Amino acid sequence: MLNYSATLDLIFHALADPSRRMIVERLSHGPASVRELARPLAMSLPAVIQHLQVLEASGLVRSEKVGRVRTCRIEPVVLKTAEQWITERRTSWEHHLDRLGDYLTEHPDETS
Repeated sequence: MLNYSATLDLIFHALADPSRRMIVERLSHGPASVRELARPLAMSLPAVIQHLQVLEASGLVRSEKVGRVRTCRIEPVVLKTAEQWITERRTSWEHHLDRLGDYLTEHPDETS
């Protein structure tokens, strides 16, 4: 569980920044070069590269250099890890809220 937690920490840290989320959103449509990823962002190319390094360190993005072009792609398995964690939390809360709803239905006089 400790390793799972460390992985989640890196993923959520990487996704905490709006620019990195924009990069992930773009890559969810397919691979792109660093220059393509930088185009819509209001920052320098070195700043984009720093964001990509954070995304790569989290495992969310993988890049490959061919010649002078570095192409990035999303790692769906890593996104699935975050999705699974969120789903587990949502399921737990839905269960608690269902139990609360049942209790309130069974004890309507106690809610006043």
